[in-house]
Amino acid sequence: MIEIEHLTKLYSANTGDHAALHNVSLTINDGDIFGIIGQSGAGKSTLVRCINLLEQPSSGKILIDGNDITHYKGKQLLALRESIGMIFQNFSLFQQRTVLGNVTFPLELRHENKAKREQRAKELLDVVGLAGYEQRYPSELSGGQQQRVAIARALANDPKIMLCDEATSALDTRTTVAILDLLQEINRNLGVTIVLITHSLAVAQKICNRIAVIDDGKLVEEGKTRDVFDNPKSPITRELISNDSSMAFSDNETTEEKAKFQELREEEA
Repeated sequence: MIEIEHLTKLYSANTGDHAALHNVSLTINDGDIFGIIGQSGAGKSTLVRCINLLEQPSSGKILIDGNDITHYKGKQLLALRESIGMIFQNFSLFQQRTVLGNVTFPLELRHENKAKREQRAKELLDVVGLAGYEQRYPSELSGGQQQRVAIARALANDPKIMLCDEATSALDTRTTVAILDLLQEINRNLGVTIVLITHSLAVAQKICNRIAVIDDGKLVEEGKTRDVFDNPKSPITRELISNDSSMAFSDNETTEEKAKFQELREEEA
C-alpha cells in the first residue's frame, strides 16, 4: 500500500513559491492499477516522481507498506528505488546498448554476475514479447517495441511498484492497446502495483480500477474509475470528460468498435 498524506511540493520562483502540489492525500492499494489524470501542468508528474523521491516533497508523508520514505537517503534510498520500476513517455533507452544491454543495466548496478543478469533479461524479454530481439539496438525497433524494452528493464529488479509517466502518449492506437494489455498482464500475473499518469481518459478508463484527478496541484476527485466517470463531482473532471473525444474503451462501445480493437490486438500479436 502507498499512503500519501498532506503532500506539498513547492518550487521557488522570482515571484515567490509555487505549489506544484498542495496538501494531496490519497491511498493506493496493493495490486491497484491506479490512474492519475489531469490537464498539462496539473502536477501529475510531480506527484509520481515524489513516490520514488526523484522529487523531494516540501512537506507531508509518503508511506510504503507503513514506512515513511520521505527522509530516506543513501542505501535506504537506493533500495527504495530498486523496488520501484519506472517507465517514461520517451522510453529513455540507451541508444548505444543492445536490447539485452538495456534490460541488464539495473542488474549491472547491483553487480549481478553476467550470466545471471543475462538470463534474467532474456526471461523478461520473453514476458514482454521480445524474445529473439536481444542483439538489436533501439534504433532498429518500433516505438511499441522500445516501450516493451523499457518495461522489461523496469521489471529487472522485481519491483513491487511500477510508475508509468505518460507511457503510451507517444504511441499510436494499435500500439497503445497492446501496451495496456501487457501492463494488465504484468499486474495480474506478477502482482505489481501500477501507478499510471495519463492525459487520456480512454487509457484510464480501459486499464485503471481506481483514479485520482489532479488540478492545479490539488486532488479534486478520487474513487473507482467507473464511479468517477459515471458521476463526476468536480468541474474539472466534467470538463475533461466533455472535452475528451478519445474515450473509446468503455463497456458502451459498439460491436464495431470492439471488433476494431480486437483486430488491433491480433495484429500486434
